[in-house]
Amino acid sequence: MPQLLHACLIKVVYDCVHMLKEKVKLVLRNWNRYYSYSVILRSCYCTQAMENGTILLPNGHLMPIVGFGTWQASEEELQDALNIALEAGYRHIDTAPVYENEKVIGHVLKKWFDSGRIKRSDIFVVTKLPCVGNRPEDVETWIKRSLKDLQLEYVDLYLVHAPFGFKKVGEDLHPKDENGQILLDLSTDHVKVWAEMEKQVECGRAKAIGLSNFNIPQIKRILKNAKVKVSMLQIELHVFFQQKELVKYCKEENIFITAYSPLGSRSLVKLLNRTEKIPDMLQNDVVLKMAKEYKKSPAQILLRFIIQNEIVVIPKSTNPQRIKENKELFDWKLKPEDMQKLKNLDLGESGRICDFEFFKGVRNHPEFPF
Repeated sequence: MPQLLHACLIKVVYDCVHMLKEKVKLVLRNWNRYYSYSVILRSCYCTQAMENGTILLPNGHLMPIVGFGTWQASEEELQDALNIALEAGYRHIDTAPVYENEKVIGHVLKKWFDSGRIKRSDIFVVTKLPCVGNRPEDVETWIKRSLKDLQLEYVDLYLVHAPFGFKKVGEDLHPKDENGQILLDLSTDHVKVWAEMEKQVECGRAKAIGLSNFNIPQIKRILKNAKVKVSMLQIELHVFFQQKELVKYCKEENIFITAYSPLGSRSLVKLLNRTEKIPDMLQNDVVLKMAKEYKKSPAQILLRFIIQNEIVVIPKSTNPQRIKENKELFDWKLKPEDMQKLKNLDLGESGRICDFEFFKGVRNHPEFPF
């Protein structure tokens, strides 16, 4: 009950400050000289996140700030890992059609629902519109497919997975030509796709909608035409790649950030043969020293750094001990001087791991974001 009251009070603050901002904008010629309304909101949200492990989305729904990532896990691994995660208290699950695991997640969740151990309202499920569905006429088809596989009536957050589109060739999620080049659909229209995303909120298939892997100009174009708020931007973010400009912009627009690959996705680094370019952050001297000082694992230091910056994290692990450790982030915090040391590890653009180069020719798409 106290948590619900807290959420309601913050929602009232959000509504009041939003109305105030709209009135002030009519008078002020240079809004940037004044204390941004989003700073006030972020202050409220940060308190909520740090105290309860949740953030309050613009639609008034609570989202756990630590989620369970499911990318790059086999069906068998994921079934066991998800059960362990739910036992450990995870209530936020991130998936996507391209991960090819929605059916397994649906199977596990149904068992938990049927047993009465959790209710649907206890779980926050995120899935995404794939690149092969990046057309307005395909949005409804894909969200319905995800809902069927997940055995759910709605998802809590539905994201456009990437700003570029692929051609539709049968059931192939990543269609290629005879030379291995990805078959690009060059007609991707973000504004029209977003309008269809909004319809999914209106009809109840999604509680909130957002984006993933979009850049600032692309987000601005959508915001200019949006009727339903962009609640979330999911991006690669970790201590070596902090995306400070993009994060700052989203905070100003009251768009929350989810960090994927928050621990550096070492398996992807190896797959892309970039081990020399991007070092293992879990073995970084600064991180190891802090882990020893705080009596925490290196992963916990890295994850705490991100959530202390008011950013959602979705670490993925199939190791039972690490799954539990990755959630133990709320009864301690990093000192300001240690936060600064970790901020100083940022490598900028050279720290990016997931540049989508595994899709041969993807840079030729007019909406390629990087």
